[in-house]
Amino acid sequence: MLMVYPHPELQFTHILPYGAVLHERGVQFVVFSRNATAMRLLMYKSVDDTEPSEIIDFDRDTDRWGDIWSIFVPGVSAGQLYHFQAEGPYDPSRGMLFDGRARLIDPYAKALAGTFQPALDGIVRPPKCVVVDDQFNWEGDRHLRRDLSESIIYEMHVKGFTASDTSGVKNPGTYAGVVEKIPYLKSLGVTAVELMPVHEFPIMDMMTGEKPTRNNYWGYDSMAFFAPHRGYAASKEPGGQVREFKEMVKALHQAGIEVILDVVYNHTCEGNEMGPILGFKGLENQVYYMMANGGSHYKNYSGCGNTVNGNHPIVREMIFHSLRHWVHNYHIDGFRFDLASILSRDRNGNLVPNPPLVEAIAEDPLLADTKIIAEAWDAAGAYQVGSFANMRWAEWNGRYRDDLRSFWRGDPGKLGALATRLAGSSDLYQPGGRQPYHSINFITSHDGFPMNDMVSYNDKHNEANGENNRDGDNHNISYNYGVEGPTRRRSIEKTRQRQIKNMMTTLLLSQGVPMILMGDECRRTQGGNNNAYCQDNEISYMNWKLVEKNADLRRFVKALVAFRRDQPTVRQKHFLSGKPTGRRGLFDVNWYSALGTAVTWDAAEGTLTCVLAAPEPFNDPHGVGRDVLLIMNASAAPAQFILPPVAKATSWRMFVDTAAEPPADVYPDLNGPRPPASGKFVMPERSMRVYVAAR
Repeated sequence: MLMVYPHPELQFTHILPYGAVLHERGVQFVVFSRNATAMRLLMYKSVDDTEPSEIIDFDRDTDRWGDIWSIFVPGVSAGQLYHFQAEGPYDPSRGMLFDGRARLIDPYAKALAGTFQPALDGIVRPPKCVVVDDQFNWEGDRHLRRDLSESIIYEMHVKGFTASDTSGVKNPGTYAGVVEKIPYLKSLGVTAVELMPVHEFPIMDMMTGEKPTRNNYWGYDSMAFFAPHRGYAASKEPGGQVREFKEMVKALHQAGIEVILDVVYNHTCEGNEMGPILGFKGLENQVYYMMANGGSHYKNYSGCGNTVNGNHPIVREMIFHSLRHWVHNYHIDGFRFDLASILSRDRNGNLVPNPPLVEAIAEDPLLADTKIIAEAWDAAGAYQVGSFANMRWAEWNGRYRDDLRSFWRGDPGKLGALATRLAGSSDLYQPGGRQPYHSINFITSHDGFPMNDMVSYNDKHNEANGENNRDGDNHNISYNYGVEGPTRRRSIEKTRQRQIKNMMTTLLLSQGVPMILMGDECRRTQGGNNNAYCQDNEISYMNWKLVEKNADLRRFVKALVAFRRDQPTVRQKHFLSGKPTGRRGLFDVNWYSALGTAVTWDAAEGTLTCVLAAPEPFNDPHGVGRDVLLIMNASAAPAQFILPPVAKATSWRMFVDTAAEPPADVYPDLNGPRPPASGKFVMPERSMRVYVAAR
């Protein structure tokens, strides 16, 4: 049921058929449970209460409709705290985990309050659910609806962005802190932020209520799919995070920045058969999870103990409602689906073509204006990069990450892979009828080394995680250039800085959609930790001193971002074909060896020249549609280059020279030096130049 109150400024809606539905005279509490024999509502006066102030029993005859338990409680208003409690069969061998003592989180709770309290007799006391009033003054805010092909994504952690003392914000580590740093994001020129998980997840030990030794920092451990994380709110008022999150989204939209959420619908924090009963397990374990061994164990395609049964009709409905809730009530512009291949598994865990959940997300009318992005693999071996779903779905392109890292590290035989990724990964997306913008290009993400560490460490250094450095990926495709970790050796630092510029330049000038990791523009480091999921500290936080320390690199990245936004030549909506443009000798993409001859694609050398022809109108005087010349030398030695004849026919001005010292490394006004008149020059080792057709 959709109810919209026609106030010109205030939006107040009910789009959820379950949960705590606020009405004028009270609240309707609605919950699904097929096998429960009794249901109770526990109500609390304070977040610190250890016992409910009132217990209300659902009447099986009047308050149950099929498998839906529904009761109206008059006099209850926004801010009311509650849990559910379900009686039923308890038979772990069959996956039946009803326990009439358990305090259960409402699967549709719009907010949680408080924290875990010490367990009593083995019964976990989770945070309390909050009845939420969705009224908010959006001041006419709507989704920005930016075309995906024009997007530049900045992946960031809400807390980590401002939690450091160096951030200088009033409310560090919060939604409000992000708002204070919007001018920084706007100055970079990014068009969207991709927020690491903001769905509620545990921040305290579920049995003791104390802070654990290794805190869950990343948040890939969902506890409530409809509730923004309370730990990122400055206010401690129950439900205050709802208002603060909306204020953040509205402020980002006012700055022209879209908000994409990293969502985790593949598993929950309830873990395996040894894990706690928090909500889903205690309400209908066999429905919400994929079960094994007759129900005594959990199938684990997530690597986190359990797998959400996403293609069960009840669970599929819940995921739809969650997505719609975030789009309608929070004005979210898109979603990145963690381990999305799990959504392609049927109720038995088998990968299937045209999975109902994946197809329905793509076709859902309320999500039609949103961006939907898949992490097209899972922890059980599924790898669907290039083949995940249909035209609505974009994908994190893991092949792009690996091929670009390998090329710039100097691995031999990578010219063909580089060219394919630079041109939009047609090998992956064209056969299915998709376009370059379905490839989300990235070289670094939260999962792995940040870019500084990728050029500073040969190996991971995860000792601080407490797992004897066994955790994290060993396949980093990184290189330290002579010293493991920080160094004062100027030659090594110069190479590292140059390699960062090389990769940033390639990323932002590739066809497809670039994603930049938080802090890569100022060399944020994790000290060699490539799996900082539990590092809720300076290892993971943005160090704002680096913004000024590496101001030259930030200037460099800003210029690249601005160029990309201005130049359709590097963000074309259709694949480059190698066909003539109608201009003499010029194709839409032109590849040459260092000597200006045909490329030997399996050559060991890491040298390549590329001419990208502008889409019409050609070389527009207003700055739109200009030819671009890319020259790359990934080898460890200087290389002689000769411009091909087709390039000599154009008047070029330098835009980027990664080997030059700032400020000559980038010319934001595209007014740099011209190439030598002879067309011959030597490129230093591990360097890249970009020229743009002069006006």
